[in-house]
Amino acid sequence: MKIIVPMAGRGSRLRPHTLTIPKPLIPVAGKPIVQRLVEDIVKVCGKEVDEIAFIIGDFGKEVEDNLVKIAESLGAKGSIYYQDKPLGTAHAILCAQESLQGNCVVAFADTLFKADFTLDSSKDGIIWVSQIDDPSAFGVIKLNEENIITDFVEKPDTFVSDLAIIGIYYFNDGEYLKKELQYLLDNEIKDKGEYQLTNALENMKNKGTKFSPGKVNEWLDCGNKDATVYTNERVLEHNGNIISATALIENSEIIEPCFIGDNTVIKNAKIGPHVAVGKNTVISNSAISKTIIQNESSIVNAKLNNSMIGNKVSFNGNNIQQEVSIGDFSEVK
Repeated sequence: MKIIVPMAGRGSRLRPHTLTIPKPLIPVAGKPIVQRLVEDIVKVCGKEVDEIAFIIGDFGKEVEDNLVKIAESLGAKGSIYYQDKPLGTAHAILCAQESLQGNCVVAFADTLFKADFTLDSSKDGIIWVSQIDDPSAFGVIKLNEENIITDFVEKPDTFVSDLAIIGIYYFNDGEYLKKELQYLLDNEIKDKGEYQLTNALENMKNKGTKFSPGKVNEWLDCGNKDATVYTNERVLEHNGNIISATALIENSEIIEPCFIGDNTVIKNAKIGPHVAVGKNTVISNSAISKTIIQNESSIVNAKLNNSMIGNKVSFNGNNIQQEVSIGDFSEVK
């Protein structure tokens, strides 16, 4: 089994945090989004994953090395491919064409999920979906009485289904997928100026491929600040309290669940619930809830909720109740 992870997007809705770090490497409950994603996929695959291929932009060697380490921590080979231009989802996947062999899971790295099924690798293909109240902003599927997908509908104006496609797909034949993606590029088949995976799925379906739905219990988005903070909350609820043994906590209250990273210092503070604090961060004289704070930051006199603070930030909240989104290397007095 191979996992293909397109993650070259700019993550513009999560700025300023994505100005200095790719969105899939933003931490949620102390661990990068993309790491949590591939760990969750490995859990449901039901068979050995031998390769995880990441399709990235010009992220630099340190990011590439970290991605390879994530794959190796799961017993898989880590491969790096590049998408130089934003030409659509089909183009992004095809950038990893050398790895499109055998059983493949394609997972776009801005979503997390919770599921309790094991993937059935004997099926032609599986499109993972989540039942949602308002599907108008998403691609959805329609099913027949045999639970086989009959239609893919992109952002329907009128209700056709409440099963939204979450961006994770299984294909039992990577070579066939590669052939169908290449067909789109060779014949300049585009939708809204880009080569789209949904066009390849439609072609495969029309040629007899039977796609089944894979339903998840919970779908967690990391598209913008509010969504990422909420996802952090839900992951903490699922995983529980994690406090590093090297954290120094003095005269402070930690309200579960929270993640407190290595070598953090927390003094005279009330932290939680639903707070994740990265390593080497110092927090004093503060009350913080439902917030992500990354590494090596200094937080004083803060009253924060529903907030994100990046790496190496110096923040003085002046004891004012606030909701903030502050990128790396910032100073707020």
